[in-house]
Amino acid sequence: MKKHSNNLPENRRMKLFDDIKHTLRKFEGLFEVFVLACTYYLMWRTYYRPLESFHKYYGSGKYILAGVYALLVFFLFLYCDSFKYGHLKLTDVLLSQWISLALANFMTYFQLCLIANHMVNVLPMLALTLIDLMLAFMSTYLFTRLYHRFYMPRRMVMVYGTDNALALKGKMDTRTDKYRIAKSLPESDGYEQICLELKKYDAVVLNDVSARTRNDLLKFCYENGLRLYIVPKISDIIIKGAEEITLFDTPLLLVKGKGLTLAQGFAKRTMDIALCSIAMIPGIFVMGIVALAIKLEDHGPVFYRQERVTKDGKTFDILKFRSMIVDAEKDGHSVPATDHDPRITRVGHIIRPTRLDELPQILNILKGDMSIVGPRPERVEHVEKYMREIPEFGYRLKVKGGLTGYAQIYGKYNTSAYDKLRLDLMYIEKYSLLLDVKLILMTLQIMLRKESTEGFAEKTDKGAVQEAAAAMELNRE
Repeated sequence: MKKHSNNLPENRRMKLFDDIKHTLRKFEGLFEVFVLACTYYLMWRTYYRPLESFHKYYGSGKYILAGVYALLVFFLFLYCDSFKYGHLKLTDVLLSQWISLALANFMTYFQLCLIANHMVNVLPMLALTLIDLMLAFMSTYLFTRLYHRFYMPRRMVMVYGTDNALALKGKMDTRTDKYRIAKSLPESDGYEQICLELKKYDAVVLNDVSARTRNDLLKFCYENGLRLYIVPKISDIIIKGAEEITLFDTPLLLVKGKGLTLAQGFAKRTMDIALCSIAMIPGIFVMGIVALAIKLEDHGPVFYRQERVTKDGKTFDILKFRSMIVDAEKDGHSVPATDHDPRITRVGHIIRPTRLDELPQILNILKGDMSIVGPRPERVEHVEKYMREIPEFGYRLKVKGGLTGYAQIYGKYNTSAYDKLRLDLMYIEKYSLLLDVKLILMTLQIMLRKESTEGFAEKTDKGAVQEAAAAMELNRE
């Protein structure tokens, strides 16, 4: 393969700029955590240390309390993507930080109660939470502005194999502050011509190109220090979860393809039961109010049952609060609801955006039909349809269906079947209990973001499957 040279001094300058930018972002995050910990320390010193229960903390113990609070905030921020100033939208980072701080202060209040051995005054912690929310707003706004002030979007070129791949360009064009697709090149232009064009840009996006072309362009970009974004194939995601083995002097990747291990399954089930049992304490009151509202509106049934597919192709009846009129699907055909669908009841317009209609699925989880985190269980007819067009769709049935998951957090209701499959496989291959905790925390943000509750747009299920199938043909290579 013919080698090409690139502007190495320019690449080194860009790399140095990136290193400085990333280092500054880390310091920004640590600085914000430090300010929040100092604020907590001042509140504790002013309102709690004078209490008799905390007299023993006049020594160095007070710094340990502040340090524990800083660590708690840091890890919650880390697992909720709260440090991604500029990388994510300002509102997303801010919402993430607010939820993290509310959880941190909630846990810290009960920590203080345990230390004091009695319920201490909650008002100082409430005041601290309000101050923290304001500090988070100022920090997020400042650091996001700094990011966009000094970050110039790279001029990017997209190399694509099919017209369906250009849909990604439309998504990236919504973030012109971060991505700027200056040119799109079809794979049919040929390797040599594409390489000549790539040298004129700062970054490259490879989407739905053949395996041979992708392999050659990957090596070219790596050799020349070009930043490269690759849309993964199913095989890439599977390999990512492989176990690394060295046999004598030969590195191997072991793909087991069996889903979760026995130990992982036991730990996951234990966490499901524990968290759902705790959630049922306040949840039972909320569920009672929602059930009463549904009954009073039209005197119809409170619950809506629907057959869904879970692990190993088993079926079960998923429970939801009814949010649409009785017999909304009396003709036997499922028609996805849009935001302004006349079939949605007045109660439904409240519980659907907030996802309160999903609360009864806690009972499905306690029963063992579902898990808190996992691929969203699909309707039987949808699974049959998708598997006819995308045989690999069955890979997501290696684990139990979940109340939330990668596709629910990073996708939308109108995300294509193939993209949902890729997201779900990323979860299966990267599975850990810590990942489950992260996704549960991030779900709290999704419940408050409108994008996650968008109804199906103009695209029908059939169109989504056909688009996925077209992409699948190329991704099998």
